[in-house]
Amino acid sequence: MRDFTILSMKYTKSIGTRDILPEEAVIWEYALSVLREASSLYGYGEIRTPAFENAEVFIHSVGDTSDIVTKEMYLFQDKSERQLVLKPEGTASIVRAYVENHYHVKPKPVKLYYIDTFHRYERPQKGRYREFHQYGAELFGSQEPSSDAELIELCIFILKKLGFQHLVLDLNSIGCKICRPPFREKLIAFLRSKVQQLCKDCSERIEKNPLRVLDCKNPICQAAIVGAPCMEEHLCEDCKAHYSELQKYLDHLQISYRKNPLLVRGLDYYQRTVFEVLSSDLGSQSALLGGGRYDELVESMGGPATPAIGFAMGLERLIMLLQQLPDPLPLQSLHPHCFIAIESSQQLTLALQIASLLRQNRYRTEIDLEAKGIKKGLEIAIKKNASFALMLGSQEISLDQVTIKDLAQRTQESIPLKELLPYLNQRGGTIE
Repeated sequence: MRDFTILSMKYTKSIGTRDILPEEAVIWEYALSVLREASSLYGYGEIRTPAFENAEVFIHSVGDTSDIVTKEMYLFQDKSERQLVLKPEGTASIVRAYVENHYHVKPKPVKLYYIDTFHRYERPQKGRYREFHQYGAELFGSQEPSSDAELIELCIFILKKLGFQHLVLDLNSIGCKICRPPFREKLIAFLRSKVQQLCKDCSERIEKNPLRVLDCKNPICQAAIVGAPCMEEHLCEDCKAHYSELQKYLDHLQISYRKNPLLVRGLDYYQRTVFEVLSSDLGSQSALLGGGRYDELVESMGGPATPAIGFAMGLERLIMLLQQLPDPLPLQSLHPHCFIAIESSQQLTLALQIASLLRQNRYRTEIDLEAKGIKKGLEIAIKKNASFALMLGSQEISLDQVTIKDLAQRTQESIPLKELLPYLNQRGGTIE
């Protein structure tokens, strides 16, 4: 006779993904509420794009030499052999939607924000995952530096609302198609003389994407690029004026900044303004968000010439840093306001009716659905950290009453059922 042995199997999440459990989800909901409110105050409407796109959307826009395209995209073919990709970033999809849905005919500027899920195949590390979430905002139709200043102000507004106080804005201009090519040649010549001192990735970037070398975080490369040509010294008159005006607007808005000539951002479509916002609230500086101007991307993707600027922040990293701030966040509690303990299943119908009434009046309410008895129900209420335990037994029902135990004050009394809501309103108030 064959021996059928049932093997226990352990299922685990995929590498680079994570579960967001209720205790952390309340922090996410708080952060998202701040992001949505701030976006609305600044005139941004939410846009939601598909989870996957045609691969060419990103190969064309992000750049075929970028790490995203060469190393990180999740590419696959559908049954019709179309080349598709799970979205690795937000801007290209938003631009595709802007063009495809004829948003260029709307009054300018067009302001859009997104809260979305993205995928990149990269080495998972603290605060960074292969499946991750971002909030981003994009402004279309204005090339004025005042647009840059307002978008940066939105960034600062959001971060201060979330509780970050010690913020640092890094600012740079990487020029345009007029002034960048001659600078690029000078930079390539400089980097060729340093090729033996650069990391493997940067030595390969010299000819294809030399600006990325300036942004490399490897200490070896940072030491090698000391003395490299500075983009600000090579800006054309228009870019120089744009950069100068932006700084004046930031001064008037009392937004402090530091000019960082090594800041370039990682994607090919950026030009002129690029920026990052960092926080020193937790000691060493932590980057919270980054963005920049991309005035030629809409046209390159089939739309009319449309200047644009945007930014994005990684939400996993944001949530991680929020949890480390010294001041507690104003989070909605997970704990029930009321827990209904019942003597037996005979009281379940009434318990469900009472719970429905309480919930309609904004009291978070749970029930002992398995009817384990009053004593066990009280134990559950205490473990769930409920504010009040409502006890329903045969005696209470015969008298049309409910017994209420204030678990914090350790007081208990019986009241008529019809007085339950006024009693709770007087004693505890609704939970927001």
